[in-house]
Amino acid sequence: VGKRDNGGGMEGLIELVNRLQDAFAALGQSCLLELPQIAVVGGQSAGKSSVLENCVSRDFLPRGSGIVTRRPLVLQLVTAKTEYAEFLHCKGRKFTDFDEVRQEIEAETDRVTGLNKGISSIPINLRVYSPHVLSLTLVDLPGITKVPVGDQPPDIEQQIRDMIMQFISRENCLILAVTPANTDLANSDALKLAKEVDPQGLRTIGVITKLDLMDEGTDATEILENKLLPLRRGYIGVVNRSQKDIDGKKDIKAAMLAERKFFLSHPAYRHMADRMGTPYLQKALNQQLTNHIRDTLPAFRSKLQSQLLSIEHEVEAYKNFKPEDPTRKTKALLQMVQQFSVDFEKRIEGSGDQVDTLELSGGAKINRIFHERFPFELVKMEFNEKELRREISYAIKNIHGIRTGLFTPDMAFEAIVKKQIVKLKGPCLKSVDLVMQELINTVKKCTKKLATYPRLCEETERIVAGHIRDREEKTKEQVLLLIDIQVSYINTNHEDFIGFANAQQRSSQVNKSAVGNQVIRKGWLTINNIGIMKGGSKEYWFVLTAESLSWYKDDEEKEKKYMLPLDNLKVRDVEKSFMSSKHIFALFNTEQRNVYKDYRFLELACDAQEEMDSWKASLLRAGVYPDKSSTENDENSQADNFSMDPQLERQVETIRNLVDSYMSIINKCIRDLIPKTIMHLMINNVSNNLTFSIVFKCLVLSSTLKEPTHFLNRAALSYGEEKTTIMHTQEAGIKGSARAPPPTLGLSSSSPPHPQSLTWRRRGSGYQPQGGSSSAEVRWQWGSQSAVKSDIDE
Repeated sequence: VGKRDNGGGMEGLIELVNRLQDAFAALGQSCLLELPQIAVVGGQSAGKSSVLENCVSRDFLPRGSGIVTRRPLVLQLVTAKTEYAEFLHCKGRKFTDFDEVRQEIEAETDRVTGLNKGISSIPINLRVYSPHVLSLTLVDLPGITKVPVGDQPPDIEQQIRDMIMQFISRENCLILAVTPANTDLANSDALKLAKEVDPQGLRTIGVITKLDLMDEGTDATEILENKLLPLRRGYIGVVNRSQKDIDGKKDIKAAMLAERKFFLSHPAYRHMADRMGTPYLQKALNQQLTNHIRDTLPAFRSKLQSQLLSIEHEVEAYKNFKPEDPTRKTKALLQMVQQFSVDFEKRIEGSGDQVDTLELSGGAKINRIFHERFPFELVKMEFNEKELRREISYAIKNIHGIRTGLFTPDMAFEAIVKKQIVKLKGPCLKSVDLVMQELINTVKKCTKKLATYPRLCEETERIVAGHIRDREEKTKEQVLLLIDIQVSYINTNHEDFIGFANAQQRSSQVNKSAVGNQVIRKGWLTINNIGIMKGGSKEYWFVLTAESLSWYKDDEEKEKKYMLPLDNLKVRDVEKSFMSSKHIFALFNTEQRNVYKDYRFLELACDAQEEMDSWKASLLRAGVYPDKSSTENDENSQADNFSMDPQLERQVETIRNLVDSYMSIINKCIRDLIPKTIMHLMINNVSNNLTFSIVFKCLVLSSTLKEPTHFLNRAALSYGEEKTTIMHTQEAGIKGSARAPPPTLGLSSSSPPHPQSLTWRRRGSGYQPQGGSSSAEVRWQWGSQSAVKSDIDE
């Protein structure tokens, strides 16, 4: 691999992975793609920083006692002719002095974590260009610590552990476990963490440091030959500079020469010297990272394409914006407000190709208010029978005064009708309130797309909600005017009015408009009171027609449990019990008969209030009306009934029939006009004037604050540009991954490497590979397989 150019394939793909990392980091969000990378893990003072500096051939990392690395450092190494460094947070600035790089790392760390040893999981992205490095991406993580120092929290060990696990638990992350040779390998913090997430050692690369500091007479041969704690990717030994060398400003190149001399001269290591040291570590990491990228390429490319599809939709809104365009802020405002208006209209009108299958839209809920909730509220006012008869008798008696009347007075009819019409104001105004609230809820859902611009989102919601409330007041004025118009003139010449002549002959039977076998509603309901007596409530599938209510075992409607005729049935609400969350209503017979077997009433339970209201509205269509009579009214009515003479009873019945006939005309008119009034004055007006109202008020407010479109702050405006950058990077990543060739050297593409099992034999005073191979060729035995591997090109 080394300096060999794979046609810009795998080496170029490492660069694309780096660009993706930078693009996501610039947005301040984690990369959901789990990009292939190598995470460096180790205990405090294990030598992680020295290993990284040796790879770069420069001193650039902060040093000191205790915890030094307090934020993840994403180190991207790029082969180049000139040597310099760049930070993602310092775009455009090139660092040629690596002492300044160290100072900037310390300063950026302190800016986020504080000055006294705090830690943060927000990474620092550093890219180093140099002719002395191979393309490689490493993530330097904080060293594992046990005892908090400075202002570190008591759970610092757990925090560092959680941060490390965030990286190494990803399947696409190789683990570079750094362990000093002068400690027991079984107690290695790095290997312990690696084993938790990679128990088979498939992703772990071992690095043994401080080989020169081992006690005299001991060596790490068994570890480096992968015999003690085997890893599929093996171990590599390195010798770093001592603290004395660092303080004495010993050159890294000189240190690497000393490292090579150490391995060649040490009797325990010279037989494997060509596989030890920092240069070999660089090449091995480069090779294993490129092979790892190749192995994860299919899944990586699939996720990349999936991310690209989702991000293209976001970028679409910014495709016509040019960064140098001075009017782009105003254009952005206009486009977002226009999109908000389109979303609002789609939610109300029900148009568009994206249909919500999880909940009702605003328009569907308003439709239910118009055709279920509003008619039900009207009927509750209309069918308070006993109170109405009592009022009619009082009106007749008061008009006659001390005289006994022979004829039914017209004034009693008009007085009762006007009073009944005035009562309709409550349901009408309530329907306006319900629609207004639903419109505001729809606005809140539409403004979620503006969450990137919180100030614009807040202003849009405030402006539109204010406009809706203004229209609410005008709509209520018009609704009250409609009621007052009906009260002002009682038209007894209406073609549908029965008149006095037919009032006494009118049938008291309720005419059902629906066909007997027509299904009005189906759905699940729980029979509450019967289930309690039999050991628990039970759910059944109910079918409501114009003549009966039937329930079945399930929705296949094969096993019918019972069919209940609707004659003489009424519905009333039942208070929820303390332990129940269900909403309950009851059906009962007005003639005091049993409804079902031995039960006087049938309690039915729903999960939601809306569902119960919908069932009651469906029962209303079938002719089952709500019962609103109270005990007090019953007593008053009974007292009045005892005092009524037969003539008064006939007059009351006549006026009752007249009122019923005229109110049916009024109700039909009100049911038709109120939804139309609300649509015209509130819903259509809001939809038609939405864009103009928001844009005009936003621009006026912006000019007042002397900051054009101040709602779009700089960070939010750059969001689209950064998203576009990510999209282009992902497109390049897909193209690059499509043409990336397989590597010509290294590990098997079909499976991770097997543990090394090297057999050496001594020749003369030194070590030679078994089989007499020269130094240019080393025979590696991978379990039962063997492969010949050439020396890595220098």
